[in-house]
Amino acid sequence: MPDVEQTLARFADGFVFTPRSPVLHLPSEAGLEYEDVTFSARDGVPLEGWFIPAPGADKLIIANHPMGFTRSGMPTHLEPWHSAWVGSGNGFEVNFIPDYRILHDAGYAVLAYDLRNHGLSGAAHGGVVSGGILEARDVAGALAYARHRPDTRDMTIGLFSRCMGASSTFAAMAQFPEAFDGVSALVAPQPVTASVIMGRRLAALELGEHFGRLEELVVERAGASLGIAQRVPVEWARHVRVPTFLYQVRGDVLTDPSDVRAMYDAIPLTDKKLQWIEGSTARWDGYLEFQRRPDPMLDWFRSHQ
Repeated sequence: MPDVEQTLARFADGFVFTPRSPVLHLPSEAGLEYEDVTFSARDGVPLEGWFIPAPGADKLIIANHPMGFTRSGMPTHLEPWHSAWVGSGNGFEVNFIPDYRILHDAGYAVLAYDLRNHGLSGAAHGGVVSGGILEARDVAGALAYARHRPDTRDMTIGLFSRCMGASSTFAAMAQFPEAFDGVSALVAPQPVTASVIMGRRLAALELGEHFGRLEELVVERAGASLGIAQRVPVEWARHVRVPTFLYQVRGDVLTDPSDVRAMYDAIPLTDKKLQWIEGSTARWDGYLEFQRRPDPMLDWFRSHQ
């Protein structure tokens, strides 16, 4: 089955060594003043970001991004990203700059950063993207940086952690619980389990029965500790101790609503919320939901900060 093997190898390569997207937009496009910042992850990997001040702000939102994206979004309207995603209905651009404008206008300073092996942040682990296991160190590093900056160290902190960034945040809560002392709120759009999204993508190509072989290929590239089976945000969610608002495109063709629901159920808090986005099958619409209808998320931050 050479064609099947080649297809699975391409999937494994793209999953483990996710191609970098460019930081295609800047906060200045939305009239925002900003500072280019560099700080270290928990293990020393250099991370690149923006600090966007807000006059008189005493609250900070730390924002990260989905797998394959950057702090500025994803240029899925351009090649080669368009061809990779248009088949799942996600062939349009996601630009996160409007998110930062909304947060700024609501009175929040913003720290937005690229996860390791993404955007302009440092390469690590031979370029392996781990779905949150290693990226958890970036989440902890961003919190440490915010707490050591003279102009942010006394601010109340909220987290806006998107997709793999959300899974990384859950993983960081499991690995470094002390890092989240004093964090007041988490908004976490569309965390996803690797086995679910990869299974759906294989099923769309009528290759679902080859999932076991895909797992073998991922392990060959990333190692046994970073295989698909080890990427389990549902288990990490059991360590969440911060009031958490999840939202998800219910009809997203790349996942199943039961996945996010399982994460929500696993969070051992009563102060949590799950919101469904209706009327779309495109995952990217979940990433654009905040700039289209920000009030529920802003209300969550306001009520907890």
